Amino acid sequence: MPNLPKALARSAAALVAAAMLWPAYGHASDFSKPWLRPDRALVVDAYEYNSIDWTKLAEDKRVVGFINKATDGLPPPAKCEDDDDVQLRLCKALWKRYSVARELFRTRRTIAKALGLKWGAYHLARPGNPIDQANHFIDFVEPGPDDLVALDIEENDPYRWMSLADAEEFARHVMRRIGRYPVLYTNNVTAEFIAAHKDEYPLLSRLPLWYARYKPEIADHFPKGNWDGYTLWQFSSQANCSVRQCPYRVPGTPTDIDINVAAMDADALRKAWPLDALVDRKEELIVNVPVPLGREEALSGGEPIVWATVDPTSDAKLLAAAYARAGNRYPAGGPPVEDPTARLAEALLAYLGSLGEGVLAYAGLDASSPGVDPITIAAIPVEEAKGDPLPHGP
Repeated sequence: MPNLPKALARSAAALVAAAMLWPAYGHASDFSKPWLRPDRALVVDAYEYNSIDWTKLAEDKRVVGFINKATDGLPPPAKCEDDDDVQLRLCKALWKRYSVARELFRTRRTIAKALGLKWGAYHLARPGNPIDQANHFIDFVEPGPDDLVALDIEENDPYRWMSLADAEEFARHVMRRIGRYPVLYTNNVTAEFIAAHKDEYPLLSRLPLWYARYKPEIADHFPKGNWDGYTLWQFSSQANCSVRQCPYRVPGTPTDIDINVAAMDADALRKAWPLDALVDRKEELIVNVPVPLGREEALSGGEPIVWATVDPTSDAKLLAAAYARAGNRYPAGGPPVEDPTARLAEALLAYLGSLGEGVLAYAGLDASSPGVDPITIAAIPVEEAKGDPLPHGP
């Protein structure tokens, strides 16, 4: 650098060094290549066919945890008793694989904990009784109070994997057994579906998200819902890692190993482990309502208006009721549309009327009682069962 003062030269050199580092770290965030950040902890997850060199793996101080596959659906039959020789050999082979996987799981747990790594286990969820699968998983893993447990839903396909409704029951039963919920592992498509249907899946949508997506940038595609971010992001696997190119290589692991990044540093991840805290439920309220005031207080102008939130669980019911009232009062133009629900209700009322008022009283539908409308009451079960759209728009 010609004719520059030493201090200025040092400053310029520092800027050049920072510019050289900028491509690696300057654009890294929790949604954009966070594995490039040295302050972000890593977690390895493996299944029984991944080879591990534990001595080399322990050299990477950013690796905080190791999550191992535990169970896959339901266990094999308790006994191999089959007249068909092929089926008998298959049963014995399944039992052999199951026994080897169980011993490998226990060996890896002992080694990982001896090296100071946090330990975890996941269940690969299949179609079938979710309670039995949860019991199988817990009995196999025997989780300690600091061991992470996770439910792996590969895709939203109930013919190949556990349905989301069954996954909710699986998570509840894990809570019944060990007093805490599992982490939810799933891909982007399934996570987006759960986020979009969080009222239908109130528990799944609040489980800590172990997010599988092999793209360097995820901000534009992250599922949201109750999730503002991921708990773990599986960013590397055999899908995007090869001998020539890999997002991140953990020493002592093969190219098909799964690597995950946490949105926190190593010390924070150790404190947060086993990552069992439910995500807060977001209130997406349609309206707020003013808290009623007395007439004198309202006219005085001295009292501020206080707004209260509407219970989100009742929003849909309130809107449906308002829509029905508006539709009946202000029907859409054109001839009225025949309402099969109302026709059925009128027929039911006529039938009950032909049997006499005693039948109405016996059924708790005393037409003479104040506030009882037999037509409305008779129509309610039909509407709930059919769920047909209302015949009139607002």
